[in-house]
Amino acid sequence: MTGLRIFEELVEVDYLPRSCSRAMKAVGVVEASCEEIFELIMSMDATRFEWDCSFQYGSVVEEVDGHTAILHHILQLDWFPTFVWPRDLCYVRYWRRNDDGSYVVLFRSREHGNCGPRPGYVRAHIESGGFNISPLKPRNGKLRTQVQHLMQIDLKGWGVGYVSSFQQHCLLQMLNSVAGLREWFSQTDERGAPPRIPAMANMASAPALSKKNVMLQESSVHPTPPSFNQINAASQNSVRRDGYSDQIAEEEQEACQTKHENNVKRTASEEEPVDQIDLSCFSGNLHHDDRDNTRDCWRISDGNNFRVRSKHFCFDKSKVPAGKHLLDLVAVDWFKDTKRMDHVAKRQGCAAQVASEKGLFSVVFNLQVPGSTHYSMVFYFVTKELVPGSLLQRFVDGDDEFRNSRLKLIPSVPKGSWIVRQSVGSTPCLLGKAVDCNYIRGPKYLEVDVDIGSSTVANGVLGLVIGVITTLVVDMAFLVQANTTEELPERLIGAVRVSHIELSSAIVPKLDPDTS
Repeated sequence: MTGLRIFEELVEVDYLPRSCSRAMKAVGVVEASCEEIFELIMSMDATRFEWDCSFQYGSVVEEVDGHTAILHHILQLDWFPTFVWPRDLCYVRYWRRNDDGSYVVLFRSREHGNCGPRPGYVRAHIESGGFNISPLKPRNGKLRTQVQHLMQIDLKGWGVGYVSSFQQHCLLQMLNSVAGLREWFSQTDERGAPPRIPAMANMASAPALSKKNVMLQESSVHPTPPSFNQINAASQNSVRRDGYSDQIAEEEQEACQTKHENNVKRTASEEEPVDQIDLSCFSGNLHHDDRDNTRDCWRISDGNNFRVRSKHFCFDKSKVPAGKHLLDLVAVDWFKDTKRMDHVAKRQGCAAQVASEKGLFSVVFNLQVPGSTHYSMVFYFVTKELVPGSLLQRFVDGDDEFRNSRLKLIPSVPKGSWIVRQSVGSTPCLLGKAVDCNYIRGPKYLEVDVDIGSSTVANGVLGLVIGVITTLVVDMAFLVQANTTEELPERLIGAVRVSHIELSSAIVPKLDPDTS
């Protein structure tokens, strides 16, 4: 037995071929630091044979930047190798480190001119996959880390169509690498950073290791992997029969940082009531619908879905439900064009212009999605007036350095595949530090143009999300980070939920030539 817990996602999707497996993940605890595990996972040298029994050979096709690389990977699968052709992969791998010390490593297949099909191999396709490496509290003086390995793959070829057990068996063999990591660290006394991944000078001349040599190496350093029946039995006992089986045992879910909860259930919304704004005069091309299970629409997300810094955060690092928003979300626009769309709040008839005519103030967030077709999702938040001296007023009228150091986004994916939810995460992000933000201060509005394409990491996550956007429900909260006791507790500028967005529903906006 591997001691892993195996989960299978039971949500049916219609955008993938029938040959593609359901998403599966393995969860285990490894006695090592996040950094040590991350370094080992990133390596593709001889060390990998010692913990990954599905690995035969790997190398770099292209080093895009410090966070992104294109890799070639030959799989070592043990399912009737005499009759089944070997599989290889060409995929993009990108990673990020979160503020809590955890790491996320993501995979997705991608074609590359220097990594074409190889004779004698079937090119498998990773729909999405990766590792989530999260710190746990030490136990008996030993470091502990939770490792999740997620994978959704289409192995292609005749074996997938004719033998249903082929793909599941091979996928479980790949997920068993979590047990390999645990064994590797339990048997390793001296730990050092493994060598960097070898660069691929010439794919045609890359040495292909013989199966005999691979098996010799594995048998000498790696424990015999359990049989498929054993793994499958463990899987059947561990699979949770709901659509989003993400419940992890309490002892494995403890975070390293203190997460003290206040005994008194107070939220950041304990403020004086504000006069309501008539929302009937505002409109955007993405329609508003408060019903559940609706598609291609937006609604206001409950502020209590997000946790923000409490009044006492400076002393005990506690967080509380955010509560009521400072501003009202009045409209959402969903645009597309052949070029990036900047300063959309200047567009005649938009919600920001309507609010200005009524003496109201708007904060506009323009999330710019790059590509062959550029998309912009624009959120219009409105208030009657800014409170003089408030943190929000200082943000609106401050300089770009102050704005970049304070503008925060809290994302969440309440509905979507495991892998997308792991990719997006729910960790607050300082937008101005992560991507390029352009601030446009109008007479009665502040527009923030957020260029998601300016960050390789953000763009990589976006590449995973945009392909399955119609299957997702996404929550986003915008706020100004509070750093001092005078500024606390934090308050949301506003929050939005967008559901099952269709790319085809975006429209081309009418912009003045000098505004785009």
